[in-house]
Amino acid sequence: MDKDLAEIGALSDSLAQIGKALDQYLKFEHADAHGNQTHWKSILNQTLPETGIGLNQTIKQLTDVVIPNGSPVTNPGFSSFITTGATTVSTLASTAANIASPQRYLGTAFNYLEELSLEWLAELCGVPNLKGVYSSGGSVANLVALGGARQFAYESRGVDPAADGMDVPGVIYASEECHHTIQRSAGVLGLGRNAVKLIPHDKLGRIDFAALEKQVKSDHQAGICQVAISANAGSTNRGSIDPLLPMGELAKSLGIWFHVDGAYGLPGILDDRVKPLYQGLELADSVIVDPHKWLGASVGVAATLVKDRGYLLRAFTQEPADYLEGSALNSEQTQTDDRQAIEHSLDDFGIPYFDYGVELSAPCRGVVVWALILEIGKAGMQRRVVRHNSMAREIETLCEAHPNLEVLSPATLSICCFRYYSDEISDLDAFNQRLHRRLIRENQYMPSTTRVDGKLAIRPCFVGARAEFSQAKALVDAVIRIGDALFLEINQS
Repeated sequence: MDKDLAEIGALSDSLAQIGKALDQYLKFEHADAHGNQTHWKSILNQTLPETGIGLNQTIKQLTDVVIPNGSPVTNPGFSSFITTGATTVSTLASTAANIASPQRYLGTAFNYLEELSLEWLAELCGVPNLKGVYSSGGSVANLVALGGARQFAYESRGVDPAADGMDVPGVIYASEECHHTIQRSAGVLGLGRNAVKLIPHDKLGRIDFAALEKQVKSDHQAGICQVAISANAGSTNRGSIDPLLPMGELAKSLGIWFHVDGAYGLPGILDDRVKPLYQGLELADSVIVDPHKWLGASVGVAATLVKDRGYLLRAFTQEPADYLEGSALNSEQTQTDDRQAIEHSLDDFGIPYFDYGVELSAPCRGVVVWALILEIGKAGMQRRVVRHNSMAREIETLCEAHPNLEVLSPATLSICCFRYYSDEISDLDAFNQRLHRRLIRENQYMPSTTRVDGKLAIRPCFVGARAEFSQAKALVDAVIRIGDALFLEINQS
């Protein structure tokens, strides 16, 4: 019998072996992969297999070599970039989809959960009137949203930019603190990265609304094609929330698409302490959020939510293909012709998400979001967000109370930027860079660094479901311990 066929039915045992190895990994008793790389590379660096080693031996290499030398991202002490390890239910849901529904289309329960989960997600994040589509991350989610904005702006001029191209240049307005995917989206959409007009920000990292208003009104009077005003609902750098209400009102008054980048920070609306900062979100034409950040989904799950999916349809629809046309029915056909009633899942593509974005082939991401919300509910998500925001506030409080710590950007959401400080340190940036690298190499608390007003800062961002409140103080204690030791070394040298 063919080996492929012989191994059918071995899935449950195989998953159990992988699960056991992952459970061991999640104890975080292992060293960082870098220190052991000579060993695991010597095992993995093989020539192209001619015949293969079979399922069991492949699983053995996964459990014995690959998994133990994985990423630190899942570690509860990891607070570097805004990403995290998937929760258990996310892993289970994505695994189920990999086998039971490799694609998100067709009339299946998985396709149904794409739409249901998008509805749940929109309601959870305070925009229940928006419809959406999933994609692989904030980069694509922003691209899709701004593709809708481009369609809206040029259709207002009587032009179909997706079909015929653009007749004049267009501009997008965003804060200097915007994520760089805004510029990349403008480049991919043919507007050009330099078409994004970056507006200065205030001392808290929020867009300077007066400067924005002046620029937008000046361009409007000049007849420039204004594609979108983009706001941050939780900037990547320090978790800042732009003044959404006046920005949205400005956009509406001039007929400009209002986009809100909430890839990281949109779930922050669940924390009543900061919920008022989201006033104006209801004015958004598009919003993005990444469940693979704060909600704990497997990496590769983002959502674009819009008021009118028709703009996405016209922006991203595919031209007809012989192998697709007629292969399945649509709801209009089934309503008007009894002879074409749906009798099989292959009779129905389901909601055509492939026409609302840039992906034809795509995994079922909705089942992951559905499972995450179903498991702990809105209340559970709220507790997580509040805990993480409180961790950032705890760091701010501890820093303000310590003579050798300085807050460079206070906590709005779950980010607090700070540094070790002393008047006797001549180069604080270099000192804190050295401190940070020593901290990371201890493999226990792993924030990133950033620059706030030109100053290098230690930047923890808490989004991991496994992060516990006690880790905030423990991180600060570690920074003080390492900073004191480094300061002593410098003074003694």
